[in-house]
Amino acid sequence: MRSYSKARIFSRLYKSVSPAYSRERRSKHKRGGIGGDSILESVPGFNSTSSEHVISNKHNAYIVLGRDRTGSRLTGYGGRGDTHCASIDMVAGRLGYLSTAQTEDGRKIFVDPNFKTDAARIYLSQKTDIDASFGLAKGSFPEAKTRSAVALKADGVRIIAREGIKLVTGVDAKTAHGSKVTKRAYGINLIAGNDDTDLQPIPKGSNLAEALVEIVEHVERVTGVLDSFLMSQIKFNTALGVHVHISPFFGIPTAPSILAGGASAMSNIEKLALVKSSLMAEKYNLVNVKVNYLTPVGKNYINSLNNYSN
Repeated sequence: MRSYSKARIFSRLYKSVSPAYSRERRSKHKRGGIGGDSILESVPGFNSTSSEHVISNKHNAYIVLGRDRTGSRLTGYGGRGDTHCASIDMVAGRLGYLSTAQTEDGRKIFVDPNFKTDAARIYLSQKTDIDASFGLAKGSFPEAKTRSAVALKADGVRIIAREGIKLVTGVDAKTAHGSKVTKRAYGINLIAGNDDTDLQPIPKGSNLAEALVEIVEHVERVTGVLDSFLMSQIKFNTALGVHVHISPFFGIPTAPSILAGGASAMSNIEKLALVKSSLMAEKYNLVNVKVNYLTPVGKNYINSLNNYSN
């Protein structure tokens, strides 16, 4: 009996069942786009300009080397005829879910860059108005106008590092166009929902922890003062409950007041049972607050052990 290696047997078996080895099935296979093969898709054309070098494929992916352009040919600094506004526009999925190749009456569709509907984009420009182009909230510092810029937009943006990520501002004294940076460091705005109506500064964690520790210590001292007052009041109540007066009859002391003695005893019991125990509990709680929230060993330490901001 003729012997075959395992690899040869597998190869013959694969060829007998795989559509990749059938001419007719291979054609269908390609039309289905399986395995990275081409697939028929309804994608729009692109309105390019004479200054743009376009790299594209049949599946709506583009790299456009040109001049600043944020929409039609008349948009951006390239549209108004400025120099020094080179741009690189990387787009996957023009028009996004609205993508189509032709109108209802069969006319081919050609589109311009659309920073709102295009599915995913990385845009680099030597000179542009990046905030206005993407419709971004102003935040706490001026909009970036006539500035070099890099923007990333997609349904989900992930910046991944195997070691660390730094978001750094204010590194140079001048912009890419030579104008002076008017503020030493604009800072970093984290704006969820593109809504800056309630934008607030981020506290410095170590300073905040120190402030809270100091507040807790002040509360502890106030608690100690109240505890001292409580013990003094108990002593006074005790003395008041057993005090006597000197009668006019030969200076004989009178008997203690029955009402004052009873009230004094009840007051002392209530203070010891309620106030004293509450003060002790609060002292214990304050210690727990400091340990759990304001020290690095605490379970709910308020500062991140990994992330920092200035």
